[in-house]
Amino acid sequence: MNRKFRRCVLVCFLVFLAAFAAACGSSESERKDEEAVSSTDGKTAEDSLKEKLGGGSQIDTSVSFAEAHDGFTTTLARKENDDYSIPAPPEGLFDLVSYPSKVGDLAAYVSGDPGDGGKHPMIIWVVGGWGNGIDDFPWTYPEWDNDQTGSAFWQEGVLTMYPSFRGGCGNPGNYEALFGEVDDIVSAYEYAASLPYVDPERIYLGGHSTGATRALLASEYTDKFRAVFCFGAVDEIKYHNNTQFTFDLNKEDEFVMRSPIHWLDSIKSPTFLIEGRDGNSENLERMLAASDNEKLCGYVIEGADHFSTLAPLTRVVARKILEDAGAEPSISITQEELDAAMKQEPSVPEPVMTERRLEEPGITFSCPYLWEIGENEDGSGVNLYSRYEEENPWDLSALYITYYSAEDSGDLQSFGESMEAQGFTVNEISVGGYPAIDAFASSSGDDGQVYYQRYVSVRNDAGFVDFNFITFDDYKEEADPLFQKVIDSIGFDS
Repeated sequence: MNRKFRRCVLVCFLVFLAAFAAACGSSESERKDEEAVSSTDGKTAEDSLKEKLGGGSQIDTSVSFAEAHDGFTTTLARKENDDYSIPAPPEGLFDLVSYPSKVGDLAAYVSGDPGDGGKHPMIIWVVGGWGNGIDDFPWTYPEWDNDQTGSAFWQEGVLTMYPSFRGGCGNPGNYEALFGEVDDIVSAYEYAASLPYVDPERIYLGGHSTGATRALLASEYTDKFRAVFCFGAVDEIKYHNNTQFTFDLNKEDEFVMRSPIHWLDSIKSPTFLIEGRDGNSENLERMLAASDNEKLCGYVIEGADHFSTLAPLTRVVARKILEDAGAEPSISITQEELDAAMKQEPSVPEPVMTERRLEEPGITFSCPYLWEIGENEDGSGVNLYSRYEEENPWDLSALYITYYSAEDSGDLQSFGESMEAQGFTVNEISVGGYPAIDAFASSSGDDGQVYYQRYVSVRNDAGFVDFNFITFDDYKEEADPLFQKVIDSIGFDS
């Protein structure tokens, strides 16, 4: 098969691949969204639970939450856990570790040692949803209107820990729906404080939705955290999705032990509640009205919902953490600066990159960590594309790499002329120290979609290596820097 015909087949294949990706099913972030429940849904849950509960609670809420929690034994109506596998984290960015807890060793992703001999601040981030495990969610594309990843912290330079909890990902124990998980968060703190590159006096805690409620309960339990940040916590657990409750629903004590509003006076670390007006803001306002604890601060963001506060405001929190370097906590947040941050222009994050190596052509290059790689049918190359299908340039872009021997390849000049004849803009560049052609164009496919294609062909000692990138034309401005990062990383065996 000659080179020109291979290129025609290649273009058709990539157009099909992009269209296929756009048509595929639900994503990881959608899964997380579905697990978050607003206060409107919670009222329905409240009505049904009122019918179940009777007799009132026997819990003494005048004692500290730590005393009440440690003296209470939860009753699980059903024992649930999972054995989901844990993907390897991006090498050099995070380590997969085990941290000891009351039920045994639990898995976590933890930022690696910066290697500078210093001690650094760290935040433990608890994602939303009811799952007790961890997965590659932190490295998926963080949408500006719904960034539940917590990636703003490590992108800004704050060491980060993503803990799993009892019962998740093959961990010992069972889901306890906001009871034993509080103990696990404290155990995660103890592990973080033991790391030689972490400042034990500057360990923070944060979370979103169910993760925020877990974080708030942990703040009521212990004063070990320097500050705690809760995005969308609820005041009473009955406002969460009660289909996820594994405890005995007929015992009101179980609800009291999982509902932060009863224990707000136990908070001793600066704790910040943040929520959009269209999210769980009524829960936030009820907590502020219920307590005069000066350690508790709350902010309702007008014009925002349960998700849209995350991308802009976790970046604000990350910067506050980096500035909070004194002997005592000095974080101060104003409504005005949060409102101003919500008005900033969305920023496009860079993907976490990982190095790949192809033995046959003797090349190395970097690409997004979440791009899968597989050989094409005739073994003349590989194709790479995201394992997810979100509407963004990470997930709806593809790369196809093909290699040819010198005798089957022709020359760069004639290839460049051929591409120009097909409507491509062509530039002569150098890649990895070898001459190359960089061609790009937008064109319509048979399905009526407009695609952007960038085609880099490199002439090395063995022949040619072609890098064919494709995405939807709407994403070309965001995708081109990504493509360029891949191109700049290409290296050839000497």
